[in-house]
Amino acid sequence: MQTLQKSLVSAVLCAMAWHASVAAQTTADKPSTYEPTVGQSGKDVVWVPTPQALVDRMLEMAELTPQDRLVDLGSGDGRTVITAAKRGTTARGIEFNPDMVALAQRAAKAEGVADKATFEQADIFKSDFSEATVLTLFLLPSLNERLRPIILEMKPGTRVVSNSFTMGDWQPDESAQVSENCTAYCNAHKWIVPAKVAGTWKLGDKELVLQQTYQMLSGSLRDGNNVTPITDAKLEGETIQFTAGDQQYTGRVSGKRMNGNTQNNAPWQASLSSL
Repeated sequence: MQTLQKSLVSAVLCAMAWHASVAAQTTADKPSTYEPTVGQSGKDVVWVPTPQALVDRMLEMAELTPQDRLVDLGSGDGRTVITAAKRGTTARGIEFNPDMVALAQRAAKAEGVADKATFEQADIFKSDFSEATVLTLFLLPSLNERLRPIILEMKPGTRVVSNSFTMGDWQPDESAQVSENCTAYCNAHKWIVPAKVAGTWKLGDKELVLQQTYQMLSGSLRDGNNVTPITDAKLEGETIQFTAGDQQYTGRVSGKRMNGNTQNNAPWQASLSSL
């Protein structure tokens, strides 16, 4: 009887081991046979791939260089990251679906860019992507707006390019449409993270008061009792421009200081005196 019991126990253990082995093999095989479906559900959005023609246009709009660091939020099958890597850029994709991450990793390896194109399974709202100089995304407007405060804290000059969807009342610096080899989701929008300049600046013996709404500026230049409203005032990253009266100013912002030249090539500089 004991011998029979031992035999049964042994058989059960062998069967359990065999099933575990099969299950492990099935799990291991799953990524290699995984095929995403357009419209499949994700954490916050359904998956729709960005047309390759628009990927190329988005990277052109971003003026991507090998010196950049690109991060793609919701990287899906990895095509944006892989395309950037093939252009010599270090690129990272953040994707919630682990099957999509594995798919993208295999694609990067097949394209020979696994050293520059990396992917991680993570929640974009819990991830640190502050190292990016270029940020790409294809998310719903509501998600873009949730990300907007985070993006606005990134380094001034960071380029943000979105497939189709906007950022609420933060108007794009540039928009483009692709008509060839693209039938749906063929628009791209670009924003450049602006420096923070709102406040009162001492510009020589004058006082420059700036109000800021994203990259758009308003305000005045005070010279004693004379107050001149500024016009054509805008930021492009750390580059500032405005006109006061008949004088046009262009310059560069660096923290609490900015300097540049007028249209007559006269140098100017200003320092922040109060917020």
